[in-house]
Amino acid sequence: MSGAAGAGLELRQLCREVGGRRLVDRLDLTVAPGECLALLGPSGCGKSTTLRLVAGLDPASAGQVLLDGQDLGPLSPGERQVAMVFQSYALYPHLSVEGNLALGLKVRGVAAAERQRRLRAVLALLQLEELRQRRPAQLSGGQRQRVALARALLRQPRIMLLDEPMSNLDAQLREELRPELRRLLCGREQPVIYVTHDQQEAVGMADRLALLDGGRLQQVGSPRELYADPANRFVASFLGRPAINLLAIAPGRLLGLRPEHLHLAVDGPLAARLLRREWWGHQQLLWLDSRWGPVRVLCGPELPLPAEPRLGWRRQHELWFDPLSGARLHGQGPVW
Repeated sequence: MSGAAGAGLELRQLCREVGGRRLVDRLDLTVAPGECLALLGPSGCGKSTTLRLVAGLDPASAGQVLLDGQDLGPLSPGERQVAMVFQSYALYPHLSVEGNLALGLKVRGVAAAERQRRLRAVLALLQLEELRQRRPAQLSGGQRQRVALARALLRQPRIMLLDEPMSNLDAQLREELRPELRRLLCGREQPVIYVTHDQQEAVGMADRLALLDGGRLQQVGSPRELYADPANRFVASFLGRPAINLLAIAPGRLLGLRPEHLHLAVDGPLAARLLRREWWGHQQLLWLDSRWGPVRVLCGPELPLPAEPRLGWRRQHELWFDPLSGARLHGQGPVW
């Protein structure tokens, strides 16, 4: 497969059906050269299946995968020049870091001099020079992750695909590695698709998010767009921690309010009763009960709370949804 680097990726009405079940349902997405797009959603939503369709590991039931306008459907995984990084690093335990990285180059018939040049470059890029003679068992989880990424970069791919690459790492290490991974992946010539179920990881890594549920695309856009202007109740509920409050206050309408958008107000329209508090250092999360259902409020750590607090909010922060379909309803709700 030939062609200039920096090609854009397009998924056009892509479908994958197994046993009568649509795992991916008419997916339309584009990923620009150098862009990192995160596929986000709950388990079983079609994230990993989409990656396998792009890589050619599974056949599409319908639709196309296009790279720079070329249909990749007839091409084998090897011909697509796709590199994948999985949650399992799949390193050969008996080989050193250098041996693991060199093996793929040898198999592809890269000449010895060119092989060494590429190895030196990628070891320097991922700060692995001092670890080149170590075996996988002698490496930390973060170091093994960097070796897996180095192996993928050595393929000189036209598309980079990452499937939950940090899920085996503890939370602190994931937080430390996120900016490093973004530096290495984003802004390069290849389009990058990053699959995760962790919204914090997705927001930290990606230029745009594509949120899937049941194999269908729910919304695509910047993290800020999806958070502030969700297309439906699922998007509003999935993004944000603590989760959005969904209050049944009017027939045919469901009010969504983010916990950080609620405040104590003497004349607030919603009376509540405190159930418990959680201190988060610089903030506290209040769990309350109300006539409209349970309510979460995120506020300052020292905020005094009256015996019967009332809650208020700004109308600009109201999000309205159809209680049956979950569709977003635009326009103002009741006058409080």
